[in-house]
Amino acid sequence: MPHGLIPATRDIPDKDQAPRPLNAAAGLKRPVGIRSTGLYVPPRVVTNEELTRTLDTSDAWITTRTGIKERRFLEPGMATSDMSTEAARQALSRGGVDPAELDAIVLTTFTPDQPLPSTALMVKQALGAHRAIPLDLTQAACAGGIYALLVAAHLLQNDSYSHVLVIGADAGSRATDPQDRGTRVFLGDAAGAVLLGPGAPGFGLLSWDTGDELSYDVEIPAGGSRLPTSQATADGRGQYLKMLGKSVWNMATGRLPDSIRQTALRAGVELDEVRYFLLHQANLNIINEAMQSLGVPAERAPTTVGRFGNTAAASMFTVLHETMENGVRHGDHLIMSGIGAGFLWGSACFRYDGRE
Repeated sequence: MPHGLIPATRDIPDKDQAPRPLNAAAGLKRPVGIRSTGLYVPPRVVTNEELTRTLDTSDAWITTRTGIKERRFLEPGMATSDMSTEAARQALSRGGVDPAELDAIVLTTFTPDQPLPSTALMVKQALGAHRAIPLDLTQAACAGGIYALLVAAHLLQNDSYSHVLVIGADAGSRATDPQDRGTRVFLGDAAGAVLLGPGAPGFGLLSWDTGDELSYDVEIPAGGSRLPTSQATADGRGQYLKMLGKSVWNMATGRLPDSIRQTALRAGVELDEVRYFLLHQANLNIINEAMQSLGVPAERAPTTVGRFGNTAAASMFTVLHETMENGVRHGDHLIMSGIGAGFLWGSACFRYDGRE
């Protein structure tokens, strides 16, 4: 059983009771549920000790401030689309769906293979998903998983759609400055995939909450239309992620608990009815602080951050995948919640239908 994934502190009664008649809080006329998940992490493990060889830091400093012991870095020559394709294949295989049956692929990342062409299209081509619409969400960063799930759920309101694949993937090692301990120690590389399809009333996506506040406290300043790539931006290392840690802490520890409470309220679910809280794996201290604010035991928030680091758009999907594989029972409530650069944040509540 993966680290951090433990049974709920109490059983939720009447798991097979008649579900709520409609997913009214989510505004969905057609319920949407999770069919299967997939996960890919690169084989290369980068320990804290390895980073101390080139950065002014220590294993104790990194562990105390982040909870991270190791992360995965993508091999040279590989890209975000390669990780995405592997995670997608796993999710499709476990869901018993052929790539040719996919109606859409929604891929969220802040590290696309390149500005053009579409990374989602690259994955579509690699899978052989010839009829799927490829959609890219490229600037939602660590909140991208929530936003992509909501886009997919709304696509599935079209009665002609049956299978939508959501992929969250990032190669954070390619976006962080090897000389900057403030970002380099945090980010790792991974891809997670979630196959969504029509569900039963009262199950699947029950509610959500989103919010935003424009801030440049987490940014990649160079490479866009305002500050195009040049020798000067490269010399100034403007192509790399910049982050004000205190601002991230304040936003995450304040916004995530509020968003989770609002999402649970809209779903008509008490926090003690939620078996798992699947939070963005930015920092173990942020996760613990958020759970303490909610008054919920930290054990109900599975973690992967210690092993994978902050994998950005893949982050929530790493804990979703491990939870789905090892711990979810029919009728369980799950709340996913994340915050990313922008700032953008959001949460979503699902009720798992284990009868499918």
